[in-house]
Amino acid sequence: MKIKFAGAAGEVTGSKHLITFNGKKILLDCGMFQGRRKESDEKNREFLFDPKEVDAVILSHAHIDHSGVLPYLTKNGFKGPIYCTHATRDLCNYMLADSAYIQEREIEWLKKKKKLAKEEYQEPFYTIEDAEACLKQFYAVSYEQSFVVAEGVVASFYDAGHILGSSLIHIIFYDEEKKKHLKLCFTGDLGRRGLPILRDPQPIPETDVLLTESTYGNRLHAALQTIDDDLTTIVNKAAEDGGRLIIPSFALERTQELIYHLHKIHNEGRIPNIPIYVDSPLAGNVTEVFRSHLECFDKETKEIFISEGKNPFGFDDLTYTRSVEDSKSLNEKQGPMIIISASGMCEHGRILHHLKNNIEDPKNVVLIVGYQASHTLGRKLVEGEKEVNIFGDPYKVRASIFVMDAFSGHADRSDLLDYIGRVDGLKKIFLVHGEETQLNSFKESLSQNGFDNVQIPKRGEEVEVDFDELGS
Repeated sequence: MKIKFAGAAGEVTGSKHLITFNGKKILLDCGMFQGRRKESDEKNREFLFDPKEVDAVILSHAHIDHSGVLPYLTKNGFKGPIYCTHATRDLCNYMLADSAYIQEREIEWLKKKKKLAKEEYQEPFYTIEDAEACLKQFYAVSYEQSFVVAEGVVASFYDAGHILGSSLIHIIFYDEEKKKHLKLCFTGDLGRRGLPILRDPQPIPETDVLLTESTYGNRLHAALQTIDDDLTTIVNKAAEDGGRLIIPSFALERTQELIYHLHKIHNEGRIPNIPIYVDSPLAGNVTEVFRSHLECFDKETKEIFISEGKNPFGFDDLTYTRSVEDSKSLNEKQGPMIIISASGMCEHGRILHHLKNNIEDPKNVVLIVGYQASHTLGRKLVEGEKEVNIFGDPYKVRASIFVMDAFSGHADRSDLLDYIGRVDGLKKIFLVHGEETQLNSFKESLSQNGFDNVQIPKRGEEVEVDFDELGS
């Protein structure tokens, strides 16, 4: 068996891992790389394998850095099934179309402003029509239900607790000639224990080889218990100053978590009655999907929905804006107010308009609540840059910038070590989906915890997995 690490190897975003076994090629995730425009274009259009030769895709979850290049894969000749959970399929209905729309709009804007060099790509790498065609190849499977991917290959999904529908992908390979099994698990993105709304990550069966994310392999998150207190302090600061609290947020999961916590501290009387706007059509659509998948919720959230008959994603001060006109009208309203908008890394979408209109006013606050990839506008704000470019024009950063990493849906070093330490039979670990400093530090942490057979593959590297050494 061979594994080719075609993305999210030595870096975060762009998850793609190609397994070759018994003449079949199985792709784990097909995600979009996010970063500088030229580098992103090049990496997203270069597969490092032939899409026509891929027999099946197994998708861990709906985040764009794991699913966002699937329409381009099918556009370039992939004809096989795309296996995922039911919630992931429903979310991708919106996520992939939204991704295509953003690409189309960005190319239009770049052409209009004459900001595209001749050597740069002049067209989006897929359209809304391509996204719709790709969705016809999706096959939804329930958690803990085995399914045959190819001859000698059986897979199952286990709840990763990261976002709605996220999964750990557990695969059993059987080598008929050697009469041996090899059990492999890909974590996708592993969630944290104790997060609101979702179930905790599920234990997986015995596993020989683990491909694990390492996004926060050298970080410890703030305790979840700090979220309500910190959020209360930040909301009250903006309210007292009469300013706007601008929150760049991923439309999927992070927005719903924010609403959950704002609803909670609002009901407890800890923040004043100020308007809260979710300015993201995608976030509105995703929230509707949440209401359809109670199987992914933890006990507390299920009780709120079923026993109490309440909606944790809606309350009196909360408004979902969908039209462009409603979004623009927010600029005319007086503060204080809270605006939650996508994208979470401040790279595109309506959040850019809100930052442009608010970042130079010292009364305002920008709250960062998610991971910010290198070279993104969000990362520049986190790193304290005093001037940033938005839509190609410079703006002074006069608004207060706050970062809350307790919101993270990714396991931190402690969570990862704890989870990996509970996996039975583990013989080999590959570290992916992490920046170099995180990967190297986490490898050292694993070594200190007794895991010596740990490898950090590079993008494009192909490794041989020895059944005689690792199988059973």
